[in-house]
Amino acid sequence: MEYKSITLKRGKEESLNRFHPWVFSGAVASLPDGIEEGETVIVNNNDGSFIGTGHYQIGSIAVRILTFEDKVIDEDFFSERLNAAYQLRRTLNLIRDDNNAFRLVHGEGDFLPGLIIDIYGNTAVLQAHSPGMHYARNMIANALVAIDGAGIRNVYYKSETTLPYKAQLDPQNDYIIGSYETNIAMENGLKFHVDWLKGQKTGFFVDQRDNRSLLEHYAKGRSVLNMFCYTGGFSFYAMRGGASLVHSVDSSSKAIALTNANVELNFPDDDRHKAFAEDAFKFLNGMDNRYDLIILDPPAFAKHRSAIKNALIGYRKLNAKAFEKIRSGGILFTFSCSQAINKEQFRLAVFSAAAQSRRKVRILHQLTQPADHPISIYHPEGEYLKGLILYVE
Repeated sequence: MEYKSITLKRGKEESLNRFHPWVFSGAVASLPDGIEEGETVIVNNNDGSFIGTGHYQIGSIAVRILTFEDKVIDEDFFSERLNAAYQLRRTLNLIRDDNNAFRLVHGEGDFLPGLIIDIYGNTAVLQAHSPGMHYARNMIANALVAIDGAGIRNVYYKSETTLPYKAQLDPQNDYIIGSYETNIAMENGLKFHVDWLKGQKTGFFVDQRDNRSLLEHYAKGRSVLNMFCYTGGFSFYAMRGGASLVHSVDSSSKAIALTNANVELNFPDDDRHKAFAEDAFKFLNGMDNRYDLIILDPPAFAKHRSAIKNALIGYRKLNAKAFEKIRSGGILFTFSCSQAINKEQFRLAVFSAAAQSRRKVRILHQLTQPADHPISIYHPEGEYLKGLILYVE
């Protein structure tokens, strides 16, 4: 297949020679006539030598490299990559009778930049973050259902909010293959409803699976507050861990309804749990000192670098309130999922909050994203989830 070629400026190939998958617009010397957003292109050195093949788009990242080999980007290409991704998840022992929810493709971490795929039972939820992946969605869906042993029957496309709006692609959230069967999936033996039709992201935050398991081991006999609970993942793990009470808080009444449904699915008629649809800071300001295990898992405070300063102020204020309210001997799980905030910045914000409280605080664990959200060694920007477990005297 003949692809159009993009030529780089002299000396702009260094990061690509280190297999970083992004070509920035400032590195491009010339674009071919008639090139369209989302088109598959070849990237050449200034001397005309081949570098890689990827998807072109308008913006600061001009090309996302799919391969540094001279390959055709077709259904066979996606099939090869998806099968490799599936085998990694088998290696991680994520595909079990008591666990059928996991991330199959994590963008650059699985060498498919611009693509996210989460699996919930026999349904794959596919998100495109680039026009190129949007145009490849049918090939990807066909390759998904063909993965040997995966049992994927339904592919739901959910990209209305993830594609660049300037691309004017008008994506429609809908099933590419199959249809609705059930929205109940299982994680480590716990069941939950997944709202991939109207929920955030792909419907559930599978990236906190390992951290939820860790919380379960600390929950016995504790009074637990799960802030920004969304669908209640930390809450029902805390209940299985033997928490004496669990309170879930989210500003969204829909999220609270889903949390209640998930708790009922696993612990019917259990009066240890209560949920509150309320603003986080309002709840924290008004609460008493009953909690000795608090989870702070807010949405991304900084989606772009321009928001970093305000985000760090937000993290400091949020954690300061938790340090003020948590009981002596309490444990704080605190997170940032903002990719623009690095580990050091987040840790400094939490340190500042701890110093403000003048309490004795020790780090028990430093947390990150799970192995089914892998980070390519060539693309360290793929690390986004940061967390600390703190013991507060």
